Amino acid sequence: MLSVDALHVTYGGAVQALRGVSLEIPDGKVVAVLGSNGAGKSTLLRTLSGTLRLHRGRIDSGSVRYGDIALGGRDAAQTVRMGLVQVPEGRRIFGRLTVEENLRAGGMGNRDKAAKARARDRVYEMFPVLKERAGQRGLLLSGGEQQMLAIGRALMASPKLLLLDEPSLGLAPRIIGQIGEVIAEINQQGTSVLLVEQNATMALGVADLAYVLDVGEVSLSGSAAELARTDEVQRLYLGHDSDEPAAAAIRRDTGKTLSRWTA
Repeated sequence: MLSVDALHVTYGGAVQALRGVSLEIPDGKVVAVLGSNGAGKSTLLRTLSGTLRLHRGRIDSGSVRYGDIALGGRDAAQTVRMGLVQVPEGRRIFGRLTVEENLRAGGMGNRDKAAKARARDRVYEMFPVLKERAGQRGLLLSGGEQQMLAIGRALMASPKLLLLDEPSLGLAPRIIGQIGEVIAEINQQGTSVLLVEQNATMALGVADLAYVLDVGEVSLSGSAAELARTDEVQRLYLGHDSDEPAAAAIRRDTGKTLSRWTA
């Protein structure tokens, strides 16, 4: 389990981004973090992934623990070796590298060749279009395909906890629904997921638990189903402007089979 307790984070010693945030990510669960721009979602992920200092941020107080291990002060490479792997906002693939080379880059920290081969097979099984385009440069993929490549690259590190930062950003409603299905399958295969999202419809459709961040503080928390029924979440995040295809994001208890990503 990953636990965050009373976390305070500032930038430049002046701008307070997180104010006493506490949350838990139990093993084997999908946890969604909702919030508008500036709520502190990206700061939370930077803290967990060990990249906070690269953005001139610092932990003023509070703690972050993964099992019995304190994560405060660890860098990104150390957190990846521990099994925490982030898919950044905006995909950030290596555009000049091929699909296959992007995947190899994701598995560089793993010296077990057999394990890397299994991870690559897993990625290609989940995203057949990536296998078809293994020799194609990343920048020539569509936005949705680039997001799948970013997720696949992270899976090459065999994460225990996958940190997803706005995976639906800039994607068409149909593709957002497929992203939700992919997240559910990754979780079913044994990987815990922290999903940071503005698209509450998709996030609450796939998550077990959810938190709402508001100006650096947790304003609501509970099961995803319970939060989806609250007046505040419905008013702020599940209004009439929600995308209908995203609203059909897979719930794992439906028995629905994942539609393989082919286009």
